[in-house]
Amino acid sequence: MEGSYLSLAHALVVVTLLILLVFSTNNTVSSSTATSNLDGKTDIEYIRTSCTSTIYPRLCYHSLSVYASEIKTDPKVLATTALNITLKATKSTSKMLIKLSKVHGGGLMSKEAAAALADCIEVIGDSIDELQDSIEELEHIGNSNFWLTMSDIQTWVSAALTDEDTCMDGFKGKAMNVRVKTLIRRHTIRVAHYTSNALALINRYASKNPSYP
Repeated sequence: MEGSYLSLAHALVVVTLLILLVFSTNNTVSSSTATSNLDGKTDIEYIRTSCTSTIYPRLCYHSLSVYASEIKTDPKVLATTALNITLKATKSTSKMLIKLSKVHGGGLMSKEAAAALADCIEVIGDSIDELQDSIEELEHIGNSNFWLTMSDIQTWVSAALTDEDTCMDGFKGKAMNVRVKTLIRRHTIRVAHYTSNALALINRYASKNPSYP
């Protein structure tokens, strides 16, 4: 009989420990989930707030919010991500323009428009180079060369924005298929908006530097 009581007592202790273990694990998981959710909301809100410094905040937020978990609240990563998004869009636009240039003989545009397209392809190519240089420099920027490097980056991204404006201006008054002209304008304007936003976020990152005047 005494052995039975001991066995029962032992079983109760084991059950109690198991219940405590499960309760503790659930609390840990719940706490971890809550912390993760809070961090995620903080990251999203950081992007939303940062994008208010841009001219096109809605485009800024929608293009960057998907990278919130990588950006977190780091202004350098935010600016670098914005530049990478801009570069990707610019390369895509460049490919589209090159394809159009190969079919212009089919009556889609005049010789003048074809020449403007060739010029546009060239300046968009320059824009790609400037964005690539900016990304490379931004990734390796340090405190010792911060302002010199930042000045170069701001100059390159500003030049890329000018290139995109030059591309759009080149088609003014040129006879060409309306749908083709609209397609070029839509893609080029979107790239310009991405570039403008990236420049604003670069300037915001610079303003966060402790030595900002």
